[in-house]
Amino acid sequence: MSQPLVSIVVPFKNTEAFIIECITSILNQTHTNWEVIFIDDHSDDNSYKIVESHAQTDSRIKLYKNEGSGIIDALQTAYKQSSGTYITRMDSDDMMTPTRLETMVSNLEKHGRKHLAVGQVKYFRADGLSDGFARYEQWLNSLTVEGENYSEIYKECVIPSPCWMLHRDDFDACDGFNSNIYPEDYELAFRFYKAGYTCIPCDKVLLHWRDYSTRTSRTHEHYAENSFLDLKVHYFLELNYDKTRPLVIWGAGHKGKTLAKILLKENIPFYWICDNPKKIGKHIYDQELYNFDYLAELKQPQSIVTVANSEAQKEIKSYFETKNMEPMIDYFFFC
Repeated sequence: MSQPLVSIVVPFKNTEAFIIECITSILNQTHTNWEVIFIDDHSDDNSYKIVESHAQTDSRIKLYKNEGSGIIDALQTAYKQSSGTYITRMDSDDMMTPTRLETMVSNLEKHGRKHLAVGQVKYFRADGLSDGFARYEQWLNSLTVEGENYSEIYKECVIPSPCWMLHRDDFDACDGFNSNIYPEDYELAFRFYKAGYTCIPCDKVLLHWRDYSTRTSRTHEHYAENSFLDLKVHYFLELNYDKTRPLVIWGAGHKGKTLAKILLKENIPFYWICDNPKKIGKHIYDQELYNFDYLAELKQPQSIVTVANSEAQKEIKSYFETKNMEPMIDYFFFC
């Protein structure tokens, strides 16, 4: 049986230090019927020449200049040049494990349309990984192994941008790379969620994800925390908010205050609770803060939790469970 063609889209800019490793990891795939479309986003180092030299020796490697500027334009440029049955994205500073394409194609062939192939990830960094990234990796993989990625989609991006695959028709149906909203990877994950594509459980590491100080997600304004929160609120109001039920913000720290300002701007009414005795009874933005047990006085509330402390989150989750409240219906963790 012939292998279906997989289109791998790879935007890049000034990644000469890493791009050979990326290319090599693609060349080493056990699934061999692929095309990789590299899009140079106005590099001023040697990364273009590196890709060009490989493209001259393997016709599956294709190289183009970005028709616009920035990663979204680069992704759109790449997709126009693609022709595969399946679509996947890769970052030029990361590496695929040898069975990544084979595993994802096999899962999609087995489960059929309206399914999303994902994989476990392994972060690495030359000078050692931070606790934050280690926790993110553990959290993300714990969701992926069960295929329950959407269950915590309002916390962080639950679909790693360089480690998913989708049938071309399904990708087109959710408008692919056509959105101009940043952060583009998180926004795409929300569209997968909105479309109802089921994540296929995976217990294999399929991506080695590189972290370094100048990585775009660390330095570009489009990946600032406020962009994430705006995006979360936008999709929450569209997909999960029930305006017939009282809405509650739990937490009055920086994120809780930012969320309150967004909701006020959108004219969305809400109650505000916390367990900080210094804030209870006070007013912020003309909104009174109540003790958390005020939640019990509300009829079928929906709660957005903005408390960042992991131990406090566990306690809050336990509280919801004692009230028989369901995640992604009655409560949502936004951090």
